[in-house]
Amino acid sequence: MAQAKKQYWAQVTVSTSRGTIFDRNGIPLAISIPSISFFVDPQEWKAESAQQLKGKFEESTIRKLSGALRGRFHWVARKIDGERGEELKKLKLEGLFTMKEQKRVYPHGSSLSHILGYCDIDDNGLSGIERAWNSVLFSPPQVRIVVRTAGGETLDLLSPLAEITAPRAGKVILTVDARIQHIMEEIVEKAAVRENVSWAAAVCLDPNSGAVKGMVSWPSFDANKRETLEVAEAKRNNVIGRVYEPGSTLKPVIMGIALEHGYVSKGEIFHNCPGRIKVADTTIREVQGRAHGTQTLTDVLVNSSNVGMAMIGMRFRTQQMYETLTQWGFGRRTNIELPGEEEGLVYTPERWYGAIPSNIAIGQGIAVTPLQLATAISAIVNGGTLLQPYLVQEASDGSGKKIYEGRRTPRGQVLSEETAAWLRNAMREVILRGTGKRANVQGVSVSGKTGTAQIAEKGKYLEHRYVASFVGFWPSDKPENVLLVILGEPKAGKDMGGLIAAPLFKEIVEAMLLLDAEMVTPITENR
Repeated sequence: MAQAKKQYWAQVTVSTSRGTIFDRNGIPLAISIPSISFFVDPQEWKAESAQQLKGKFEESTIRKLSGALRGRFHWVARKIDGERGEELKKLKLEGLFTMKEQKRVYPHGSSLSHILGYCDIDDNGLSGIERAWNSVLFSPPQVRIVVRTAGGETLDLLSPLAEITAPRAGKVILTVDARIQHIMEEIVEKAAVRENVSWAAAVCLDPNSGAVKGMVSWPSFDANKRETLEVAEAKRNNVIGRVYEPGSTLKPVIMGIALEHGYVSKGEIFHNCPGRIKVADTTIREVQGRAHGTQTLTDVLVNSSNVGMAMIGMRFRTQQMYETLTQWGFGRRTNIELPGEEEGLVYTPERWYGAIPSNIAIGQGIAVTPLQLATAISAIVNGGTLLQPYLVQEASDGSGKKIYEGRRTPRGQVLSEETAAWLRNAMREVILRGTGKRANVQGVSVSGKTGTAQIAEKGKYLEHRYVASFVGFWPSDKPENVLLVILGEPKAGKDMGGLIAAPLFKEIVEAMLLLDAEMVTPITENR
């Protein structure tokens, strides 16, 4: 019996190195590092020794180790970081042994958390890129043999039965620039706290390719700290996993559709626009009940006129509008390379009764995801082509062979170039003389649209509960960026998109411009 205690072996499956995720510039975002796991051999472990581990492991683990254990192998804790692991090893408790494993870590903490996702203890991807690309990133576990020699030494050996030719993990390179992502995260979080919001989101796209430059969801989590994953709302990616009524940020899209289908003409004048208008059993109001009087079509967008847009909505042919909205990507997933994407909601034509068409014209009565809206605005920006957004630049297998490459993928032509150009000019006017003045940036021309939408609950819009947003693009003459920012249910006293979302947009743009300036500043030698 004594000899058997000295010489034994156990066969254990442990995780190996998972593939790395990089940003577009080669910065590692998710990596695997060596770690130490602890186990006990019940035949050598003394239950009273468990008291020496108090405060070092969870109380449930201490209770387990204080009782009777069967067999020859029981995990105590897995994937302990180096410093803490070394401290535990110094205790030299009889029957407590170690094994080498690989641990998944995220060097930038909570940054990009909703994009990257996280893994379980065995390194299987559970969310985000980790889950969507698990087949590329996952490295098959190794079977290791734990041997206890007659001399008392513990050996951790690779099983000779393991496949020598087992596939290695691949890698994934994202379209995201970690520097832009950091800028967006920092500024959005400050605004979210300052305005005391329930949730926030931001997404920056290249309108000419569909590539995602940055994607932010707040509140967030840090996958390095497993306790932060206990908050369900923190794990939701608001950019793809939350639907909301977009309010006036949808008006450029609606106006573009109206122009294309002949519901309005560019030279049309809207006479005597009152502060409110009765549509079926609903009264649609201007902000603060302000009457705009006579307006051009451009003025309707510049003033974000609900009455003017409601008048346009009354002209809709419901089947045609429904089909066109779906062609713009609303009510269907964008199919970005992430799990958990919502479809949004566009009512089918038989439900477009009463004031519904006019409500949709002002951005209410339709539910979208932030990514759907940013993608639609990108179609206006690039000349009318709806593009599929993408987040993965390329993916390679363990041998280095490229197995996927993200690229510009048109989903359809939704606008003529002429109409798109007219809308871009009108959105520039929104900044110069309309509701978006607080988004104006020195040194670059920006265009955009404000949005303030009431929140509906059980079929009724609630007082003092709003979603404030702003969507814009720059430079206006040759756009390279589309940025949408959203603050959900602000409670700090201001709730209008023009008051709190437009300045948030401006701050992010200014920070990104500084980043561009640093990248092109020549380096001179000190002489």
